[in-house]
Amino acid sequence: MPNVIDLTKALIRCPSVTPLDEGAQELLVDALSALGFECHHLPFGEGEERILNIFARLGTKSPHICYAGHTDVVPSGSLDAWIHDPFDPQIVDGKLYGRGASDMKGSVAAFVAGISDYLKKHGEPEGSISMLITGDEEAIAKNGTVKVLEWMKEQGHVPDVCLVGEPSNPKILGEEIKVGRRGSLVCQLKVQGKQGHVAYPDRARNPLPSLIKLLDALAGYEFDKGTEFFSATNLEITTIDVGNVADNVIPDSGVAQFGIRFNDMWNQTTLVVKIKEILDSVGAPYDLTCRCSGESFLTEPGAWTDTVRQAVEDITGRTPELTTTGGTSDARFVVKYCPVVEFGLINETIHQINENADVEALEKLTEVFTRILELYFIQI
Repeated sequence: MPNVIDLTKALIRCPSVTPLDEGAQELLVDALSALGFECHHLPFGEGEERILNIFARLGTKSPHICYAGHTDVVPSGSLDAWIHDPFDPQIVDGKLYGRGASDMKGSVAAFVAGISDYLKKHGEPEGSISMLITGDEEAIAKNGTVKVLEWMKEQGHVPDVCLVGEPSNPKILGEEIKVGRRGSLVCQLKVQGKQGHVAYPDRARNPLPSLIKLLDALAGYEFDKGTEFFSATNLEITTIDVGNVADNVIPDSGVAQFGIRFNDMWNQTTLVVKIKEILDSVGAPYDLTCRCSGESFLTEPGAWTDTVRQAVEDITGRTPELTTTGGTSDARFVVKYCPVVEFGLINETIHQINENADVEALEKLTEVFTRILELYFIQI
């Protein structure tokens, strides 16, 4: 059984930019099969949208703990900007460099290593350990975790609790456990006008003054002040486009896009109603389309959060804060089936040039995962 560093390196060497896998999941299947897991290959989608996923389980009884993660990574960016090839992992000054080192091949490797250490110390548990690994987390996530969970339900594999290995810590291992995430809504706002010559404005209808007023009303609105576990809902204007290449033409339309990260005071429906209410107060005609990539969710503090928190404290000496900050994750799908928390590596360099993971943190994370298994199964 390879150690956490060797397995992380092997996974990084697979250039698995979504939707490609390039052998990453087969590496995991080999490692998990050697530990006694029953592994299921679960591809979903067709053609360029085909995604490889795996579900592996050791044991058949409850309690059942599942680790959810992903082997796909974002593109590397400019190769010249990396100190090493992003898919040729190298250790420099105690840091393991490579695309996916922190997000999240290092965490996936740490859980496999953590299982191995647990089995060496305690043998197979009375319950079950499983891993849900997708290749579709960094993209639109329609042929990954969401479909594997549906398959798991059909096949009787719904876990009692789930741990998602996303990099949850800002600076130091042990700072934060994610117990939820804000919802995410992306909207497009369009104002239609009439094209014309700038010298003859009476023959045209400029859409931009109205668009500016509408955006100003949205940007200046305070949706809420936050809740116990969530920060205040915030709206960010991300682009304003006209497509006008001439300086003497009034454009025929203007389009803006904005994103909202919202807390548990809102859902997609109530938030869209509020947005339209704000826009209607301006009195200018508009067209609005919105897409929600995930509702806000929260795993209430309880036995499962206490177990993970205790394990982190036992190994790192730090008492982690329970937070809901950051972007969306596949935990938004898992929460519909069982309590879920997120704990993994440090997120300081994720999606960046020269992404890296601290070697000591990888080894400590392995110990945390082993300790989570010990505390979870000792409760039987």
